[in-house]
Order: sequence, then structure tokens, then C-alpha cells
Amino acid sequence: MRTAAQPPAHERSLVDLVAKHIPDPIVRLRFLKAATPPMHPQDRNWRVIFKRSWLTVLVGLAVATVLFLPLVLWPRLRAFAPTHAAPSALTARKVSAAPIPDFRTASDVWLVEKSGESETYSNGLRINNRFLGRTHPRSYLAFPVNGSQPVRRTAPVGIVFHTTESQQAPFEASANRVLQRLGESLLEYVQRQHAYNFVIDRFGRVYRAVAENEAANHAGYSAWADESWLYVNLNESFLGVSFEAISPTGERESEISPAQARSAATLIEMLRKRYQISASKCVTHAQVSVNPDNMRVGMHVDWASGFPFKAMGLPDNYASALPALWAYGFDYDPQFARLGGARMQTGIQGAEVMLARGAAAAGLGPGAYKQSLRRRYREMLPKVRRDRQDGGLD
Repeated sequence: MRTAAQPPAHERSLVDLVAKHIPDPIVRLRFLKAATPPMHPQDRNWRVIFKRSWLTVLVGLAVATVLFLPLVLWPRLRAFAPTHAAPSALTARKVSAAPIPDFRTASDVWLVEKSGESETYSNGLRINNRFLGRTHPRSYLAFPVNGSQPVRRTAPVGIVFHTTESQQAPFEASANRVLQRLGESLLEYVQRQHAYNFVIDRFGRVYRAVAENEAANHAGYSAWADESWLYVNLNESFLGVSFEAISPTGERESEISPAQARSAATLIEMLRKRYQISASKCVTHAQVSVNPDNMRVGMHVDWASGFPFKAMGLPDNYASALPALWAYGFDYDPQFARLGGARMQTGIQGAEVMLARGAAAAGLGPGAYKQSLRRRYREMLPKVRRDRQDGGLD
């Protein structure tokens, strides 16, 4: 029967020292087996013993280097390593990514340079003031939905988008001189009439026609509302931005040029940032225009369809329930629905749902509830007219 021979004492001490610092028992056992191979009497010759002893020493030195070198060097390496705070319970958990902010509302926009009739803004917007006219300081009454007393305001609360419905020429290089002449004629007319606050011509140039702190004659009989406030006749409360274009009808796509779309996006970004305008109050003329004589919406139908809300960095506000229907009791006719197409139909249907809910909450039939809304509008309208005749002064 073969018996395993014990290695010399000096080998055992080195092997034991190394093995003691191997925490994993399996790894430690494998090391011991490799470092102390069995020796039998017939194997005892000095050459074999000498060879195995040095092999054991070499293996031990290699393992010792792996185990002890980091311990020796670590204090020196720490001096050069960057320090980090200990991870907290918050950093240990997986945290959901925050929603990406809309850059058109999150980023700041400021006036970079004003030179002569030109203004340059940090987002690339350029405004030409060559056709700037003067009207009167902006001032209006905002009516609380709860029926309490109206509140005086002087800052614009929204934007109404228009088309000029002016004479057009093919947008091509061969018509360049005609395009310029038509644009100049349009801007001169807008200046005389104070028709809009801003006009974006076919080449994408932005012209200020009426300053933002003054009212332009752009919206006429009009109405808008949100969950808290009612606005009637939006010349004073909303800015007017018009595109040199003819508005499409039905489901036709917008016919504005790419240059107009880019410039409009930067203009809207600046106005929304400067005046804290909500995206829900950036709407088209067709959405706000009303006729108080027959109590129908759509007295003007520019941008009844096709406004490129997405290209402007805005939600599709055609889907918004039309406030003229649910907040003021107006009706609509088939012609308006046809001009607006399916997108405007969504807003009409949403308004009808809100009407039904309002009637149920008030304990009234749909007809009686609509009449109560109309009475509220007719009470507000003379107050707004009187306020304008008095110059907006209390």
C-alpha cells in the first residue's frame, strides 16, 4: 500500500501561508493538491525531490504575488484614484428616465441683437420691423369659469394662426420678382389695417406688424376657454400670427413653404417662452371664430384644416373640444364640418360630450343647458365691447 510522503518543512510553511489567504475552500483545496503532490518511497531520489520542491516554490510565489500585490500597492494607488461618494439607496435602485422636455418650452430664448429694423434671437429667429405700425396698449377682461368678477390683464395669453388669403403666385425661381411684389403689397396692406401682430411671407421672413404689447385687428368675433377662464373677442387677449398663404379645406395638407414652417416654429418658441403661453392656447382662426347673429361657429374658416401643429412643436389642437360649443352654446353647420374634415370633427364630437356632461351636472336638458350658456355669452359680450370703447380702463 502506497503512502503519501510529507513535503519538507520549509515547503509546508510557504504552502500553508498561501493557502491560509485563499478564502474559497474549493480553490484552496485545489491549490493544496497541486502544491503537495503525493510522493511514494519508490519515487525518492534527490533529482525528483529537488525538481518538485522548486516547482512548489514557484507555484507558491505566483499565487502569493496574485494575493498580496494588490494589498501592497492599494494604498499607493488610492492616492491617484478619483474619490466617489458611497452609493446611496437611491442610486442603488433602478430609476425611470424622466420625460424629455419639449425644447420649445424648456429652452430659453433671448434677444441677441437689435440693429435698425432687425432683431435676432438665440434660437435663430429673425424679425423685421420695417412694417411695424401702432395701435393701442393691450388690455382685456378674462372671465372666471365659476362666474366671479372678471380680471384685468395686459399680457397675451394665446396665439391665433391665420392665413392672409391673398393673391398667390407659383413658388418657384421664375416667379421670384412677382413673389416679392405680392409680398410687399400684402405687408403694406397689413400695416395700414393693423391686421396681425406678425406676418410670415412666402420666403419665411418674419415681419412684426403690431407690437406684442398692443392689440391687432385679427380675430374679430371670437371665443376660447379652458378649465378656468373664458375669453371673448380675442384681439386683445391673443396674438395674431398670419402666413402668406391660402388656407386648405377638408383634409388637404398645408401649402406653406418649408421656410415658413421653420420660421414659424422659432417665432412660436420665442412667443411662448416670453409670455408663458400654453400650447393649448395656440389655435387656428377657424377654431375661435364665431357669428353672434346666428350663434354658429366658423364665421371665418382660415386654417379650418391642414395647420401643421406638429411642425410648430405643438399638439394637434384640432382634437381639442371646441369651446365655442361647450362653453358658450354655439352651433355648427355641415359646411363648417366639411371644411374642417375629420380632424375638426374630433373637436366637435369632444364638445358635444362635454355639453352632455355639463347638462347632466346642472340638472338641465341639453336644450335648456345650451340656452344658459348662450345667455352667459350675451352677458359677457357687451362688457367686452364697453371695455374696449372705454379704452380698457376701469
